[in-house]
Amino acid sequence: MAAGLREAFCRDCLAAQPAPMGRCQSCSSPRIIAHPELASLSIAHVDCDAFYAAIEKRDDPALCDRPLIVGGGKRGVVATACYVARTYGVHSAMPMFQALKACPDAVVIAPDMAKYSRAARQIRALMQDLTPLVEPVSIDEAFLDLAGTAALHRASPAKTLAGFARKIEAEIGISVSIGLSYCKFLAKIASDLNKPRGFSIIGRAEAESFLKPRPIGLIPGVGAKTQARLARDGFRILGDLQAGDEALLAARYGAEGRRLWRLARGIDARKVTIEREAKSISAETTFESDLASLDDLAPILYRLSETLSARLKQAGFATSAVTLKLKTTDFKIRTRALSGLPATQLPKRLFAPARDLLARELAIGPAGARFRLIGIGASDLRPAAEADQGDLVDIGLAREKAEDKAIDAVRAKFGSSAIVKGIALRRDRKLN
Repeated sequence: MAAGLREAFCRDCLAAQPAPMGRCQSCSSPRIIAHPELASLSIAHVDCDAFYAAIEKRDDPALCDRPLIVGGGKRGVVATACYVARTYGVHSAMPMFQALKACPDAVVIAPDMAKYSRAARQIRALMQDLTPLVEPVSIDEAFLDLAGTAALHRASPAKTLAGFARKIEAEIGISVSIGLSYCKFLAKIASDLNKPRGFSIIGRAEAESFLKPRPIGLIPGVGAKTQARLARDGFRILGDLQAGDEALLAARYGAEGRRLWRLARGIDARKVTIEREAKSISAETTFESDLASLDDLAPILYRLSETLSARLKQAGFATSAVTLKLKTTDFKIRTRALSGLPATQLPKRLFAPARDLLARELAIGPAGARFRLIGIGASDLRPAAEADQGDLVDIGLAREKAEDKAIDAVRAKFGSSAIVKGIALRRDRKLN
């Protein structure tokens, strides 16, 4: 351990420790946190561990030691795999047939987004008890800036975060992993280092040496094609970028070259911001068997409209543009959009234009076309306050809003399947 350590504490009981190594002198836990920059770091990335699977295991203890996959349908993909399933090689976004081949004894559960959203809101509220600077990244992760909170919490950001992790386990019943650093890029990397229940720290003094041997793909937005291009130019690891000249990289790759050079050195000036600009929100599903008719596709589209409605409400948006997405049996994507609509969050008013787009596509598209996926998206996002204002001739709006509010209340209490609209019912086929 590096010299100059000024603070060490136990992650389990939070007791201060006189030395950075060994077990806690108060509770004998081996989980001691220590770092030379511990007291000065305040940017954190919090990531729930196998979130969907963890919620399912929390609610059904019989699943505790079993491999669990949240997803479904032989032609669907894995949404989340628990850590037991991951030991078999199962991972998120893996096709279900491959996941079940790797782990045939896995328990498979269809996602319950309403349940996961409730837990996410609870976690978000506990984050906001720590600091108002919470930047959601997805349903199960967020950046936090705890600068200036030491006096309020009477503890360093590190110790405050350790207490937060304990509280999540006690009150929500799942675990989180935390990365702590001086910038968002390194906080995100740190949170992935020691999952599950991890707490990793990357300080300024070690940033360049830590990053030097890492692959360039560690930088957000650098995919396989970009990596291949950079490799052809002699840049394979972050150390190669560190050794490069910032101006030359900018001349070769434009603004992206400058960004790559800076992140490779741990330079990231992005602030933790409360509001994230959302450009679109969507919902989609893959079928176990290909579908072709409006009678088969429309009920699924309505259920997706309900999911999209819930996601819009959760994010605080309405939409004035609806997009239909279809994937054919040969994996070609077709999208059709309709904009300029009255802003809405209501499932029926999302479904109606999407159904029209679907009917038109089936009528004018290639004869006999079959589809393996359907989706609905919302763009041209508006503040939720603009949703479903109606006018004097829209006499059914008030009743529709009241019905939707009542359905949301029942589902919040009893689960997303507590009420199923007749239009969403279909026979003989299952979705992923």
